[in-house]
Amino acid sequence: MKPALNIIVPCYNPPPDWERALASRFAGLAAGMAPFTSHTGLVVVNDGSPKNFTEKSAGLLRELIPDVVVVDYPVNRGKGFALREGVRHSSADLHLVTDADFPYTNESMIRVTEALIARGGIAAGNRDTGYYAHVPLSRRIISRALRWMLRNVLKQPIDDSQCGLKAFDNTGKALFLQTTIDRFLFDLEFLMMAGNSITVSPVPVELRPGVVFSPVNWKVLATEGGNFLKLLLRQYIH
Repeated sequence: MKPALNIIVPCYNPPPDWERALASRFAGLAAGMAPFTSHTGLVVVNDGSPKNFTEKSAGLLRELIPDVVVVDYPVNRGKGFALREGVRHSSADLHLVTDADFPYTNESMIRVTEALIARGGIAAGNRDTGYYAHVPLSRRIISRALRWMLRNVLKQPIDDSQCGLKAFDNTGKALFLQTTIDRFLFDLEFLMMAGNSITVSPVPVELRPGVVFSPVNWKVLATEGGNFLKLLLRQYIH
């Protein structure tokens, strides 16, 4: 029997007309997932957006995708918190987390799902070197530095924790809901918590053509530096 899958995406101040763009991309992905899943659903989390996510937006989304689940709360908490709330509201067999603009190709998301179905646990997107040709210099430096630290300092088997495209079964869901970081390093926390207790399969993924990345928010980066130190201490204390 084929498993049911939910796609979970966070939204914060999305661009104008985002509802139709998301519905169109989701329809294409759901069609591609049909041979592998019994049903593909969508969970959208409004992470306290002050603009472009209104009751009217949620209503339009429900018109375009009748069984969409919309999770809404008033204060911005960060991507990690938003995805935990979305995953908490997901009742499928499998759960795939990504960004609302679906930055990776449908083929990449299908590949991640196939790996999860075949091996269970967690399937984690792993970006190839071509990824760096499409991102600003600041993101390139930060991403490469973090990957070096994951390999050489934290001794992690997967060095691309921040890919942002991951899928997991309900064992992985239970672990994901135990993460505590509210912003971007929740990905790393999740994989570190998995350790040797849950199968983690790296899966090659590619960016969708035309994806544009926003500049790095240095205030957020400073906060995440503190979170990285906490994870580093946790690694060596345990």
